[in-house]
Amino acid sequence: MPHVRTIHIDLASILAEPTPTVDLRLHAYEASTSNFLRAVTNYANRAVAEITKHRNAQDADKKRLSDKTTSVKTETNQCKVKEIDLLAVMEREKEEVREAETSITTLKRHLSSIRETCQSVDAEIEQYRALTANLRREKDRERQTLEMHAAQTAPELDACETRLRCHIEGIEKDRLLIRFTHIDKMDVDREFSFVLDVASRSNQVITTTPTLPNLPILLNELNGTRDILHFIKLMRLAFAQLVELH
Repeated sequence: MPHVRTIHIDLASILAEPTPTVDLRLHAYEASTSNFLRAVTNYANRAVAEITKHRNAQDADKKRLSDKTTSVKTETNQCKVKEIDLLAVMEREKEEVREAETSITTLKRHLSSIRETCQSVDAEIEQYRALTANLRREKDRERQTLEMHAAQTAPELDACETRLRCHIEGIEKDRLLIRFTHIDKMDVDREFSFVLDVASRSNQVITTTPTLPNLPILLNELNGTRDILHFIKLMRLAFAQLVELH
């Protein structure tokens, strides 16, 4: 603001003049006042602008803080929801762990039971092995005995086949096929045969060619005497009698 110079008035010299006048310098005063008012107005405008600027900055900060607070509250709520979900997942996992532990305990009991069963089965297997070994030894002894008897009876069998004009052979397990020739004088090559099953104590004739009416009587005698060679002789005789009747 421009500096106003103080003017000193000589009142005695003014009164001594014919027409006393005092120069109040109103133009300078008005100019100074106008300049002062402009300065005040500019200051006020700058102050208002600065206040407005600060107010806008505060409003922006408030809005930013409000948005941040809202965002934080939203994130907090989301975290709470996630926390609830995680707690539910942890609870399910705990339940699964408890179920798994229960299953493991059950499986361990089953495994222990299976091991005991296996031990029992192993013991039974050892018993069966020992029994099998004993049976095998008995079978070996029986086979040796049968081979010895076969060696002893082979000449008798050959003599029987030669004398009875028959052929004896094994066709299946425990079954003998006995074939005769030289029974029919009209056809000495005609074959008469029967299959004898010796699997059980009660011997059976499976088939005969041709059929013998008195076969049941012969079987009863065989099962009573257990003499197979004698039965073969009787079968040949029965075939011969059948030929003579026809």
